[in-house]
Parts: sequence; structure tokens; C-alpha cells
Amino acid sequence: MNPSKAFRTLLLYRIGATLSYQITMVAVGWHIYEITNSVVSLGLIGLAELIPYFALALYSGHAVDHYSRKLIAALACAIHMAVALFLAAIALGWLTPPVPLIYCAVAFIGVGRALLRPSYQALFGQIIPRDQLTRYTAYASSAFQICVVAGPGLGGLMIGFAGLEWTYLLAAFCAVFGLYGITFIKVIQEKRGELSNHFLKSFLQGFHYVRKHELILSVMALDMFAVLFGGAVSILPAFVKEVLNAGPETLGILRAAPAAGAVITGIYLARRPILTESGKYLLLSVAGFGIAIIAFAISSNLWICAFFLFISGCCDSVSVVIRGSIMQLTTPDHMRGRISAINGIFIGSSNELGALESGIAASLMGLVPSIIFGGGATILVVLLTYLFAPNLRKLNIKDIA
Repeated sequence: MNPSKAFRTLLLYRIGATLSYQITMVAVGWHIYEITNSVVSLGLIGLAELIPYFALALYSGHAVDHYSRKLIAALACAIHMAVALFLAAIALGWLTPPVPLIYCAVAFIGVGRALLRPSYQALFGQIIPRDQLTRYTAYASSAFQICVVAGPGLGGLMIGFAGLEWTYLLAAFCAVFGLYGITFIKVIQEKRGELSNHFLKSFLQGFHYVRKHELILSVMALDMFAVLFGGAVSILPAFVKEVLNAGPETLGILRAAPAAGAVITGIYLARRPILTESGKYLLLSVAGFGIAIIAFAISSNLWICAFFLFISGCCDSVSVVIRGSIMQLTTPDHMRGRISAINGIFIGSSNELGALESGIAASLMGLVPSIIFGGGATILVVLLTYLFAPNLRKLNIKDIA
């Protein structure tokens, strides 16, 4: 299958699944906060997603390296669709009590995510030639961020003008679109051996590969701690209500702002990839992300807040493209599922634990001080990485392509 055509086909799946997830999560955040009026409850959303994600991620990565990657990707979309329909029933009042059922639904989203990430990464690495990985990684990042722009924006507008139940139904439709897209992906199904009797051995192979590969390990650690401390998105519903005194439409704008910056930057990087001094640009981008988050926290005007979130998205895009290129270029095809799953645990756990950390920190320090603290901690992580990961700061992607 032609790489360009294969990539476009894969995007149908990625767009549908990502839109479904983004719309669902922005609706869940508003739904929970509307019922509980508690920032800690927002943090618990992340924990509810993290537990099943963490429990299944390694096994799903192993499954991707042994079973049909298409089938696992399709199952992930089906789970997202079922969860969105379940949440719509809760919003309509058909199922009670709402709060524990919402957290239960979020747990199943964690299951879907555990399947989605390694299957997508493995399919991407399988259909894109090695010498074009950096360019297509930038395009993929831009497409993903476009969904992150559209998802929260649509979610916020739908909540404000149509209600939560229609928002969840839209998320279900997007999951159906992703399920439809996965059927068009054409890959050669390689024989991968038996799964049930070799999980532990297979997992240890992936773990030892990561442990011995200093570059992969340092990239994972940098991303994990930066996201853990620097993410303010999970408490945006509280920021919108308490600082900006606004509604769900404003939440959609702020959720979309960083993704808009990431889209523009990703398109630029697709045409002008960072092949030299890549490690330095990676560290600078993560530091810039932390600075932008601090500036966002001390702002009280909607458009100034949106601007600094936009800048944070620009910085994040540089980081995502460089990290994605490193991971794809340094991972052999037969291990893509396991390495992606391990990487997903680093990133996924930091996302959800970061949401919990943000909620608890906001309840202890106050909303704005907790965001400032997170941005400062992100900058500290960059400084430590610069000191203790010399191979990363000296990296040129062209040397490993």
C-alpha cells in the first residue's frame, strides 16, 4: 500500500478515536464538576482512568505484537463508542447514582486507551518507511492536535447549546467513524507466535530493551515528569468558573488554544523537520512549556490566558514531534507494541497522576498557586535532564534516521 495513501487511511481511525475521547473527557469534566463542585473530583477522573490503563497497558502492547493490530484498534473504538452511549444514558437520568457510574465509565475509557495507543503506534511504524518517519510524525501530530482543537471546542459548544446527552452522542458517532476507518487499513499480518504462554518473557524483552537504551529511557522520563507537573488542563473547568467566571463555551476555547498552537507548529515541522541539535530543541521546548503555564496561571483575561496556552501548545508540538521520531526510529518493528505500551505507561500514568496531583495541589495551595508550582517543577525537570542525560542534549535525529 502506498505510504501516503496508507497514512491518510490510518488518519481516519486516529481522527475518529481521538475526537471521541476528547469530546467525552471535556463533557465528563464539566458533568462531574457540575454535580460535585469539587476540584478533587476532577482529579479523581484521572485516577479512575489510570488504574485500568496501567493494569492493561503492558498486556495490550504484548497483544499488539502477537495478534492483529487492526482487530485491537477496532476493539478500542468499540469501547469508546459504548462508553459514550452509557454516559448519555446517565446524562438523561436513566441510570443512577450518576457520580460513581461516571467514574466507572471513565475506567472503561482507560481500557480503550490501553488498547488504542500501542495499536496505533505499531500500525504507524509498520506502514511508514523509515526515511519518512520524521515528516509523517509531524503530520500525524498536527492531525492529532486538530482533533484536540475540534474535540474540546465541539464539546464545550455542545454542552452549552445542546446539553450533555447530545455531547456524549456526538462522541459515540466519532467512535463509529474511527471504527469505520480502521477497516480500510491494509497491512501484512505477520506470524507473531503464541501469546498466552509467553507474556512474561515478552514483557521482559521490551522492558530490558528500554532499560538498556539510554536515549529512549531519558525521553520517557523527561516526558513523564514534565506532564506530571506541568499539566493544567485537568483543572480548567475550575479555572474557568473561579478565575474567569465564565461557562462551558470558554472552557472549549481554553481547551482548544494549546492544540491550535500545536497544529500550526506541527505543520511547520512537517516541512522543516528538526534534524540537527534535536535534543537541545527538545529541552528548550519543554522549558518553554513550563514558562507558558506559569504565565497562563497569573493571567485573568480570557484572551491572554488563551494566548499563553497557545504558546504552550507550540512548545509541546516541538517536544511531541522530536520524541515521536526518536521512539519510532529506535524501536524495531516486532517490538513496537511493547515499547509503545511501556512508553504509554510513562506518559499515560503521568497524565492521569498529573490530573490527580493538580486537583490535590489546587485544594491545598489554591488554584492559581498550584498551576504556578507545576510550571516551575517542569522547568526544574528540564534542568535535571540537561545535567544527567548528556546523550539526549547532544542528539541529532539525522544521525539515527
